[in-house]
Amino acid sequence: MGFDVPLWRAVAVFRVVALVYAGALIVQNSGRYGHQAGGWAVLAVMVAWTGYAVYAYRVPARRTGWLLAADLAVAAACLLSTTWVETADRLARGTPTLPMAWVAGAVLAWAVSGGKRRGAVAASVIGVTGISVPGLAGLGFKPTPSTFNGIVLVFMAGVVVGHVAKLGIDAEARLAQAIETEAATRERERLARRIHDSVLQVLTLVQRRGGELGGEAAELGRLAGEQETALRALIRVPDQPAGAGGRADLRGLLQGYSSMTVTVSAPATAVRLPGRTAREIQAAVGAALDNVARHCGSGARAWVLVEEAGHTVTVSIRDDGPGIPPGRTAEAAADGRLGIAQSIRGRIRDVGGTVAITSAPGEGTEIEMSVPAG
Repeated sequence: MGFDVPLWRAVAVFRVVALVYAGALIVQNSGRYGHQAGGWAVLAVMVAWTGYAVYAYRVPARRTGWLLAADLAVAAACLLSTTWVETADRLARGTPTLPMAWVAGAVLAWAVSGGKRRGAVAASVIGVTGISVPGLAGLGFKPTPSTFNGIVLVFMAGVVVGHVAKLGIDAEARLAQAIETEAATRERERLARRIHDSVLQVLTLVQRRGGELGGEAAELGRLAGEQETALRALIRVPDQPAGAGGRADLRGLLQGYSSMTVTVSAPATAVRLPGRTAREIQAAVGAALDNVARHCGSGARAWVLVEEAGHTVTVSIRDDGPGIPPGRTAEAAADGRLGIAQSIRGRIRDVGGTVAITSAPGEGTEIEMSVPAG
């Protein structure tokens, strides 16, 4: 059960309790209204909407923007109906509005669904509506003490409940991530214990003997070495969640590219970036390494360096290939081959970064990508 489930239940209970209280006052004061039937009509609307809102908000899929907007609109309409039902004299003496605290149910729904900012927006709408009640009754747009106190309380409820809801949901997400990471770490440690003294040693032996024998055995040894490196990375690098709304350690995302021909160097501490930024850098580095394998041959080596300085993270990919002839990049883009233009430059540009490419025939190529760390 998610953290927000108890909050939605609390909002539902508040709606019912506030409805009972407002209904009792409407029944008690119905004989004093300027339009007695209007008071009963407003109470009927409140009862019907409370029942529907409690039903609708129970299912997350139904908590859409349309439902929230309709909820706020009904609350504001019931609040404005006070000017039609009540007499001006009673309003001037500070008589409370018809729905009383019932309108806060919509504000609480907005707060739970979107945090303190959304709660403050809904409270502001109810507050402006509350101020309009005496103005529309011809008493001037100046709230009575009871109306003013109600506006302040609704605003405080929207902000505080929204803030608490956001903190709780974030804490729940972090806890789930921590549990998932711990489970993955335990599984990785279990695998590491099982394969360290068997599979890795065999792969190391095949790599060494293949190099000694030469010929086809050397190629087999090279492949065994690559698999050993990949396997070591699998059991060494923790899973790196890179959700759109969270942050990810760029080191872990790039360590997966380590192999016999690719060396990845990164700081000893985590290099955390927004999830989308980290994923785009990972994809751009992958595209650059694909270009190395495609244009420089299977024996070419590449080095990936991750650096963090201040508010900037720089990732450079350098290879020992033949380099890029002058004008080749522009020619490839004109021919529709957009590996560098889109897969590298485009990705980094989309996350607010820059790309610099340095290359000369016979001297290899270096691609430097810099992105803001915020």
